[in-house]
Amino acid sequence: MTSESLQIKRASGPASTRIEDELPPKRNRFNKEEITKILFVLPAGLFMVLYFGYPVIKNVTMSFQDYTTKTFFTGEAPWVGVQNYVTVISSNLFGPAMLNTALFTVGSILGQFAIGMALAVFFNKKFPLSGFLRAMLLLPWLLPLIVASATWRSILDQDSGILNQFLGTFGIPAIPWLTSPSVALAAVIIVNIWVGIPFNVTLLYGGLQDIPTELYEAGALDGATGWKAFWHITWPNMRPVVSVVLILGVVYTIKVLDIILGLTNGGPANATQTIAVRSYQESFVNFQFGVGAAFSNILILISLVFAVIYLRVNRRAVDE
Repeated sequence: MTSESLQIKRASGPASTRIEDELPPKRNRFNKEEITKILFVLPAGLFMVLYFGYPVIKNVTMSFQDYTTKTFFTGEAPWVGVQNYVTVISSNLFGPAMLNTALFTVGSILGQFAIGMALAVFFNKKFPLSGFLRAMLLLPWLLPLIVASATWRSILDQDSGILNQFLGTFGIPAIPWLTSPSVALAAVIIVNIWVGIPFNVTLLYGGLQDIPTELYEAGALDGATGWKAFWHITWPNMRPVVSVVLILGVVYTIKVLDIILGLTNGGPANATQTIAVRSYQESFVNFQFGVGAAFSNILILISLVFAVIYLRVNRRAVDE
């Protein structure tokens, strides 16, 4: 070994040792902390797979099979491809069901949001018994939907319903709320609005609470009071919350089944048939489970579109 190489080795030795000391220690791919995190998440993941993933996959599979009551005995469900979807789309009730679903969803969302926003603004002002009244407002949300449907069915009864008796005091003739094809869908929408108001009030009231009072005080100095304050201060600050409320409302409303079954069972004359009702009747009335699964998959796709919109809006609201 020459003197020059010895000098290089002496010069590089301590420096390389110092560099190695400064490097961070190599981490194991799975340390105890990461394993602990996985173990905490694992039960939730298994729950999602068993109770959400498997039913969805099974439903999609059923929609491509001739799945009937005979299948439960033979264990065989012939593969029919897209025939169930062809049956669904070519059905005479598919078009009216889609239209009724759209009308039911839009009417319910507009009514729930308009009344919910008005009540949220009202309760945002401090007054005696405000907390008690807000708590009482949650009762429609806490009642089982089938109980609420039975109650409203008695209220809307044409002959003995209290609503027609009340209208009769003003000389208005009895209205066939649940037995007339031209009125039944409107009656169902009214009941669903009543059920969904507490949800809207709760979220919108929480959004109003986050608006600083200083903005209203500064706006009052510039003459922004009343409706001007609402349009120029309240509404711009409520847009993220409003977007979430509307999109969640669509996702929840589009699959409503209990209220329609409890009030009209899809009648009269199929006037209140929706995609959710068609899926239920094909599966559990006609026992055509493959066709019912096809109806429900169409409903899932529609809900998925709004769910994606909700995630994007929610992400945008968090970023803001």
